Amino acid sequence: MHKGKFITFEGCEGVGKSTQVNMLKDYLKKTGQQAMFLREPGGNTLSEKIRKIILDPDNSEMTPLCEAMLYSAARAQLMGQVIIPALDSGKLIICDRFIDSTMAYQGFARDLGVKTISSLNETVCGDYMPDVTIFLDLPPDEAFKRKGGRDNNDRMELQSLDFHKKVYEGYKKAADMYPDRIILISPRGNKFETNTAIIRNLQARGIIE
Repeated sequence: MHKGKFITFEGCEGVGKSTQVNMLKDYLKKTGQQAMFLREPGGNTLSEKIRKIILDPDNSEMTPLCEAMLYSAARAQLMGQVIIPALDSGKLIICDRFIDSTMAYQGFARDLGVKTISSLNETVCGDYMPDVTIFLDLPPDEAFKRKGGRDNNDRMELQSLDFHKKVYEGYKKAADMYPDRIILISPRGNKFETNTAIIRNLQARGIIE
């Protein structure tokens, strides 16, 4: 059992994850609570290089299994280099995307299955799973409308709407699989209401003050 606390943020493209992560960062800073903020794929030099390969629109021929393995490779480096040492030393970590993204995108939307992705996640993470996951619960059609379209430089965002609907369904199934860990929060209100809901839920679980 690690000494630190581990929070992850999940959701479809355009739901406002980055905004909410930054707002939580501001709250923790104002209240004197130290935390380490990361993103996936990425978070260190090697993992950021893998991120570029994954998201490059020119890599359209990438197979689902290759995609899943690349995400896992980036995660393995981040775990070994950053997350495990930080949690062992008692730090609070907040990560924008983590294992549930792989389950939703590759396990469900790419049809690799729960067993394959669970095996990859367990191999890479072991006992260092998130303590709590904030899932911003908004379907992709609403999320893209809020965002104002898609990022043409992001291979994952450029997938079909049907693909992103499968991703959303995958997230909902993951929430059913791990109800004690995954908290569903609707971001349909303004960003301040969403931020308040997130903070209250994390405080209720004793993750932050």
